[in-house]
Amino acid sequence: MSIQSYWHSLTGKEVIAFLRQLLRIVSGHLVLVIDRHPIHKRRMVQEFIVEQERLHVFYFPVAAPELNPVEYVWTQVSEYTAGTAPHDRDELQANVFAGVARTRNSKRRLLACLHKSQVEWTP
Repeated sequence: MSIQSYWHSLTGKEVIAFLRQLLRIVSGHLVLVIDRHPIHKRRMVQEFIVEQERLHVFYFPVAAPELNPVEYVWTQVSEYTAGTAPHDRDELQANVFAGVARTRNSKRRLLACLHKSQVEWTP
C-alpha cells in the first residue's frame, strides 16, 4: 500500500476511497480502529461503513491520543524530519514519506508504537 498525502483538507470522499482500497487489498473481515476525528464521523463515511459487511469499525476513546499507536508513528516522523530544512513542498513531502517508510520498514519501531500506546494488542 502506498503513502498518500494531500495539500488540502480531506473530505469524506478521500476517506471512502481509502476504505475501498483497504477492502480490495484485505480479504475477509477487516477490523479498523480509528480516532473520532470529524472526518471519520461524516454522514457519507458512516453510511459507507454501515453498508460494508466485512468492515468492523471501533473508535478510540475521546481525548485519548496516547492510546492511538499512529500518534507514536507521527512522533517518530517528527523526530526524523526535525533536522531537515526543506526548500519546497516536494522536498517536505519526500522527507515525511522517508520518515514514514523508516518506521513502516522497522518491526522494532512499529512494535514500539504499539507498546507506547499501552493497549493490549494481540500479536
